[in-house]
Amino acid sequence: MSNITPTFATQDSLKFFRTLNSRVNTYFKENNIEKTGNWKLYLKTAILFSVFLTPYFLIVTLTEIPFWLFILLSIVIGIGMAGIGMNVMHDGNHGSYSNKNWINKFMGGTIYILAGNVYNWQVQHNVLHHTYTNIPGHDEDLDAGRVIRFTKEAKWLRFHKFQHYYSVFLYGLLTFNWSLTTDFKQMKAYLKRNLSYGEAKKPKTLWTTLVITKVIYFAVWIVIPMVLGISWWKVLIGFFIMHYTAGLILSIVFQLAHITDETTNPNPNENGEMESTWAIHQLFTTVNFAPKNFIVNWYTGGLNHQIEHHLFPNISHVHYGKIAKFVKETAQECNLPYYEYKTMRSAVIAHFKHLKELGMEPAI
Repeated sequence: MSNITPTFATQDSLKFFRTLNSRVNTYFKENNIEKTGNWKLYLKTAILFSVFLTPYFLIVTLTEIPFWLFILLSIVIGIGMAGIGMNVMHDGNHGSYSNKNWINKFMGGTIYILAGNVYNWQVQHNVLHHTYTNIPGHDEDLDAGRVIRFTKEAKWLRFHKFQHYYSVFLYGLLTFNWSLTTDFKQMKAYLKRNLSYGEAKKPKTLWTTLVITKVIYFAVWIVIPMVLGISWWKVLIGFFIMHYTAGLILSIVFQLAHITDETTNPNPNENGEMESTWAIHQLFTTVNFAPKNFIVNWYTGGLNHQIEHHLFPNISHVHYGKIAKFVKETAQECNLPYYEYKTMRSAVIAHFKHLKELGMEPAI
């Protein structure tokens, strides 16, 4: 991570965000609609938790189920896990799930049953990713160590020429790594940098919360099934499959929005100054996909409307389909980009094509 914190331009001669914000606010006011979640989100929450928890209870109560069914149920748990992360936890930690703060905190806290940590997520996602989107050295979503090269600024290594093949297998390890190592490394790094989102908490409180929630998490998903009679090897296989399914879904959805040919990785000048305002920066670094696909819209929690989410992170995803027309129209009026893939398939192809290009030796 770079030591110089980027600062965005403050003057917008196009008045893009001022115009857009006015139009969006007018829409909610004229229609008397809350910007937070509604019955659609609450119903979705119930459905996703059912998908997530029902297979678990079937596994621990019907301990003699066939192995193929055990594997299938583990996959279903992973699908529910990713769904809760994208819809419930995500809106909760952005403060957009409800107009009541305690409900947002509760729903944001569902990340603990997904093997994550609220503090780490809010710093990495809300602070670093949403503020410094696609800026190398500041947006940690671009940092995959040396294994995957997500930007031209990253050092090229010979094995990167195959990254468009092997990356998809590594994507599945996202939440598995959360549960074991990532949270501990992130907390140590973030506390060292005095990073926080909202009111800062004492390091002792944060470390205690992390350790306790990890103990409870592994007790629920590993210890209890073993105590109830499920073979240790089946439990570990199921645990890995659950995480691999969730990690693969989450990683692909996240990557499609920022790692494509269209999006850029702008760097600040020597004084740490960015050329664009923050809002315009989001248009150059973010892309939508499958905006008209009901299933994608419903399941990804509106993360396929990533442009709208980045411009209005405090508005619940259930409204993105409606405000997207205002964003698109205003961008076109200001002659600014509005990147969009019409289908999920085209976005996936574009992402891995871009990975292939980034994997080529720079000299070539």
